[in-house]
Amino acid sequence: MIPSGIITLTTDFGYRDYYVSAMKAMMIGIHPDVRLVDVSHAVPAQDIMAAAWVVKHSAFLYPSGTVHLVVVDPGVGTARKPVAALIGDQIFVGPDNGILPLVAEDRPAQAYHLGNTSYWGSDRSKTFEGRDIFAPVAAHLCKGVPLAEVGDRIAELVVYRWARPVADKDGIQGWVVHIDGYGNLITNIPGDLIHLYANNRRFKIYIGSTILKTVSSTYADVKTGDPVAHVGSAGMLEVAVNSGNAEVLLGVCKGAPVSLVYQ
Repeated sequence: MIPSGIITLTTDFGYRDYYVSAMKAMMIGIHPDVRLVDVSHAVPAQDIMAAAWVVKHSAFLYPSGTVHLVVVDPGVGTARKPVAALIGDQIFVGPDNGILPLVAEDRPAQAYHLGNTSYWGSDRSKTFEGRDIFAPVAAHLCKGVPLAEVGDRIAELVVYRWARPVADKDGIQGWVVHIDGYGNLITNIPGDLIHLYANNRRFKIYIGSTILKTVSSTYADVKTGDPVAHVGSAGMLEVAVNSGNAEVLLGVCKGAPVSLVYQ
């Protein structure tokens, strides 16, 4: 596979410290022509599932051979493995803590333990492996070093899975799996599932203490300040507030149940 020359970065490091800059410095030092793309550095601290959500909805839009550096790593410095994986035509580098299977979802992954220390940085800290292991390896992979060179193939990764909605004769039961920066409540209920099971049927959507009776096309289908259910850009049912913050105004958090009940 021909490298695209692009490395994307997703972390929970924020912008107030030197961490993101240090990783970029390591990668540029190894591969001066690399193109670095910041996906997000505002992932909630240590939130593996939020990181996976952000990455899985952007990574597969990049050219073949792009390297995606994903460092949200509550277990930094522990026995958890540093890994790289080929998923589709994209390469991912990060900790073996469940993120990459969440990104891959139903796609097969060829995974490698980053055991070849010659591709690591020369100075190594137990608390900043993003700079000292993941960033250097990502840069070498982007330069064209084969995955098999950075470490040995491993049979499987630590697996986390997305919760699946349940559809039956009474309706569809799902959960809020992500809350974006606008406070939109993104569920695990695909729009296609609603179309399949609820098409031409009356229903109500229950979320927190709010009840909605329709799935709209966009935010402006309701008055400013009113809640609205719609299918968002990720193809999932979302609950938002027109020109407002649904997380705050509806008092709903990640993991909250969402029920679509037939009438």
